[in-house]
Amino acid sequence: MSTLEQDRIWYTRCPVPTASGLAHNLGWLAEEYAPDGLAVGILQDAEPEIAARHFDHRLVGLFREGGNVPALVAKSEGAPTRLIGLTWIDESQVIVVRPDSGITAPEHLVGRRVALPALAADRARSFPRAMALHGFVGALGTAGLSIADVTLVEVPTGQGDVGRGAEGGSSLFGIEALTAGEVDAVYIKGAQAAEQAVAHGLVIGIDLDSFADRRFRVNNGTPRPITVHEQLLAERPDLVARFLIRTLRAADWAADNLDKVREILARETRSGAKGVELAYRDGFHRSLHPDLSDERLNLLTRQKNFLLAHGFLARDIDIAAWAAHEPLAQALEAYR
Repeated sequence: MSTLEQDRIWYTRCPVPTASGLAHNLGWLAEEYAPDGLAVGILQDAEPEIAARHFDHRLVGLFREGGNVPALVAKSEGAPTRLIGLTWIDESQVIVVRPDSGITAPEHLVGRRVALPALAADRARSFPRAMALHGFVGALGTAGLSIADVTLVEVPTGQGDVGRGAEGGSSLFGIEALTAGEVDAVYIKGAQAAEQAVAHGLVIGIDLDSFADRRFRVNNGTPRPITVHEQLLAERPDLVARFLIRTLRAADWAADNLDKVREILARETRSGAKGVELAYRDGFHRSLHPDLSDERLNLLTRQKNFLLAHGFLARDIDIAAWAAHEPLAQALEAYR
């Protein structure tokens, strides 16, 4: 296994509900690869130069399940990856406001100041900006409005450790600017951000999850890709299929173990039980299974088009060509 760095599989994830994250926490990934003499290294625990691969995916033995902005940015910048699965988990995408704002519907955003997180050091790390922008575009779109109908106010954004707190937390989205009266509305997503909003006395003005049309809920985590280095897939497709088998098994386990799933998520998201309850609703634990259906590929294409139009991608991506259907098909066949 000379192509696998230090004879190990690497795994990285964002602090969100994923079947692969559950498989890791349950010890199933380590169990799967131990007979091959392969350790499972967790990028979040690695030295900085290895941990940075969470964003650019230039590590041969790496499996990544996380936000689609870094995955799409990496692909657009030449990262040799393949898309082997997509999940869709609705996780509390909301626009929060001050209680006295009067904002309770998308049309109430017209003329208001909305938070736009500042650009980060590179495109991949600018995912909070991409998320907020698409969140407001989605909300406004339900009322036939556009981003031109609001005033964008750039706000500072912080970055947590790689893959931890990377999709939540008040500093990512501008909650402080909202409480200070510098903006009128802030898009947030996830358990930690939901918990922070409550702590700051903010309320939900617009719940994006209430929109029936999924197109208005497309964002960094919807849909969420599972990607793998193309060299690993070419040389050891069996390792890739086995990763997906464990992921499918974990998704089935989750459907019957909500309380344990929530315990794991509280640790993964660095939030409390209330944050997890607020962010993950409506039977999310029963829909962690990956697929590469036309519907999910089309939704990812919608996200890709948005990112390309707004300057978050270096070049266009052929989503259909990026997808590798064989590993998941093999995993499903073996798992039945």
